[in-house]
Amino acid sequence: MSQFIDARTSQNASLANSIAIPILVINTPQLFGQIGLVAENIGANPRVQMKGTVTVQLPLALVGVTITIVRGTLSTDPVIYSATSTFSLSVLAPQVITFSADDFNPPITPQLTYTAFISSNLLGTVRVGPENFDGALYSD
Repeated sequence: MSQFIDARTSQNASLANSIAIPILVINTPQLFGQIGLVAENIGANPRVQMKGTVTVQLPLALVGVTITIVRGTLSTDPVIYSATSTFSLSVLAPQVITFSADDFNPPITPQLTYTAFISSNLLGTVRVGPENFDGALYSD
């Protein structure tokens, strides 16, 4: 039977159009969420379930937006999830990107840190909100 260990939330922007953070460097990860899960009294088969949302306003061009989650704090740390959404030229309204990621059997340390990054392959992409990233740690 699964045992709940810890859960955390990183809420950067709660409302639509509540921020305006441009992505200024092409294909360079920009942090939008980070959580630290306390891994005390953990049993066998630890697993982390994460989900999140990020909303972007796109330039009028074919653009790819990538969400990357790492185990750690730097974009060079081990990647546990990465997905790219490509949007067409006809997209005018802000685009909500949702994701779900899992990390099965991570190396157990006193705290498991996960960081969510966003990048774009074209200038003119602006983070507009809402943005959130959360995760929960379970074990057997």
